[in-house]
Amino acid sequence: MSPAVLVSLDDAPNVALVGAGPAFHTSRTETVTSARMDPLACTLPELIATATARYGPALAIRDGDVDVTYDQLGERVDQAARALVTSGVAAGDTVAVWAPNCWQWVVAGLAVSRAGALLVPVNTRFKGPEAAYVLARARVKILFVVDGFLDTDYSGSLDGHDLPNLDAIVDLGAARTPGTIPFEEFTARGDDTDADVLQAAVERRSAAVTPDDVGLIMFTSGTTGHPKGVLVKGGAIIRAFWAYSLTLTVDKGDRYLLVNPYFHAFGYNSGIVVCLLHGAINLPVAVYDPGEVLALIERERVTVFPGPPALFQGLLNHPDLDRFDLSSLRACVTGAASIPVEMIVAMRERLGFETIITAYGMTETSGVASHTLAGDPPELVASTSGCAIPDVELRVVTDAGDVAEPGEPGELLVRGYQVTPGYLDDPEQTAEAIDGDGWLHTGDIAVMDEAGYIDITDRKKDMFIMGGFNAYPAEIERQLSEHDAVGMVAVIGIPDERMGEVGAAFIVPSPGERPEPDELIAWCRERMANYKVPRRVWIVDDLPLNASNKVRKPELRERARELLSP
Repeated sequence: MSPAVLVSLDDAPNVALVGAGPAFHTSRTETVTSARMDPLACTLPELIATATARYGPALAIRDGDVDVTYDQLGERVDQAARALVTSGVAAGDTVAVWAPNCWQWVVAGLAVSRAGALLVPVNTRFKGPEAAYVLARARVKILFVVDGFLDTDYSGSLDGHDLPNLDAIVDLGAARTPGTIPFEEFTARGDDTDADVLQAAVERRSAAVTPDDVGLIMFTSGTTGHPKGVLVKGGAIIRAFWAYSLTLTVDKGDRYLLVNPYFHAFGYNSGIVVCLLHGAINLPVAVYDPGEVLALIERERVTVFPGPPALFQGLLNHPDLDRFDLSSLRACVTGAASIPVEMIVAMRERLGFETIITAYGMTETSGVASHTLAGDPPELVASTSGCAIPDVELRVVTDAGDVAEPGEPGELLVRGYQVTPGYLDDPEQTAEAIDGDGWLHTGDIAVMDEAGYIDITDRKKDMFIMGGFNAYPAEIERQLSEHDAVGMVAVIGIPDERMGEVGAAFIVPSPGERPEPDELIAWCRERMANYKVPRRVWIVDDLPLNASNKVRKPELRERARELLSP
């Protein structure tokens, strides 16, 4: 086991002491300023209270023209937590946030933890029936939304769905949809005449939470069947992302750009939580637009910027990239897809990142299981997802259940403190995913080298079989990305009468390029085994991305069926 790392206001170099706020905040601030926080055994309520008191007047969030200091964040979070308590939310109840990245999301989400409840982040791309399923399954009591975001009536889309546990819908935004409660009106409930009593209840509930308690229920994307509710322990998030954030060199005052949606582990766990750990400035982005993001980096002097490869490729492909001053960028983390070495080099040379790490994780592993280390060469960063984080085990096994030899593909298994205790009310799926020895069967195909670094070659479900050979789209995508004319690429398997399945590639050209499909296929034949070579290449303007900026391959499969239909 790693030794405990104790952080206190006495020994932290970037601590800012502040006085107590209103009277009902005094007990919280006095408790926090005299306490020592162990990131390896900490709870979400403890982290929230400690961080907001520790970093005090420092800027916590900048959302457009709205600035929120850590002092103000602590006060707003506790006010919202008191409002939840007085609104009938009991310890252990569930509260959902179905909204884009914004400062109100942070306040509402953290308030749920301070009130001793469980946070249920909901995917902003979900339609009414999908969201209703999640809300009903998790028995959500209060829902926070932003009606009107991307012209979507979130609260209205739930009309007609049976949600017996839902007591209220609170609108975080400016829209005032009939039947919803304005956010300011809701939080004002926390400042009534019983504020002291309510705050005492918040403190009792916070103190009762343990690091092993479930803090969030994060639902999977639901691309096949219904979404699954993954139980995530709050202490596991903090412990896992403490080591992660040290590797990423996050520090107080870092300007941390969050295009990754808060509802996702890449946004909440590695964004909101990491900012709290180090006193970084959370810069939320609701909708990804490469040009606007480049302008934001220049304007806000962004230093840390995590995201999937497609996000960075979008910046590198932008025709006006060189017009922006990106010299402030220092560190980033990427992963969740294949990455050509040339892209890592371009991220260093054209975007200016000094520290680039790749990471691997799933919702079922609290968002992280492995990552590369600072100083790893570009080839290793591009070709692997790193090695296991401290106190976590990785294993690659063959179809026969044997431990794979170095370089031999097999399914990746993960075991450790950050593995989910299971799926919400679903013991059968839990038993299917986690075996009797505690190993999580990820469904990802990987190879491991002798140093313990893993390369995720693909998802089992994305693999296609061409003439008896297993073909992994991520591997083909990585090779195709090395072509100068290829900006972005996604490969899927399509039916073939003779071979069973063959590869098909959707390609977004690099700026100024217009590659010919036949030329690309010929280029592949010179560099790949025949069974890997795509038999179809379609040149497209863009790839369909989900809210996490990952390619939606089910949508590509449907598009392929349309293109192939007579």
